Amino acid sequence: MNVKGSKINFDLLEYQTLRLQDLIAEVIQCCEDRKLFESQKFGLPYSELKCLMLFNGERYLTVTRMAEKLDVAKSRVTKLINGLVAKALVQSVDDPKDARIKLLSLTPEGRKKSAEIEGFQREIHRKLLRQMGADERKKVISNLEVLRSAMEAVKEQLV
Repeated sequence: MNVKGSKINFDLLEYQTLRLQDLIAEVIQCCEDRKLFESQKFGLPYSELKCLMLFNGERYLTVTRMAEKLDVAKSRVTKLINGLVAKALVQSVDDPKDARIKLLSLTPEGRKKSAEIEGFQREIHRKLLRQMGADERKKVISNLEVLRSAMEAVKEQLV
């Protein structure tokens, strides 16, 4: 954290800026690689896989709610849902309160697939943590929380 009145070593800050940029790019690439692997492992395009995982803890979702969560157009969600319906992973029912609204839910096969994906993702993170000692795990989690907070603060400044 910058402290008022502290002298900034601009050479060090420039090095750290470049190093942070490189590390974030490498982490993003690792995540992209994992997404590709998951997509292949579970036989779903990643966009459908991500859509499927939105149901975690939700009995029903609407296209509008899913579009909000994914930050995409409703037409894009409709296309994704059609693919998941065709694979018998998602079903659509009329909202009993408003027939204009379709409620989307996982089929039994969709719940099974979702649980498999969730378990796989949890195991990956568990394996990551096993690569570190207990103190390192605490530091990594704490530092990621600091990084996330800093990123949110910067995002607010940009708006």
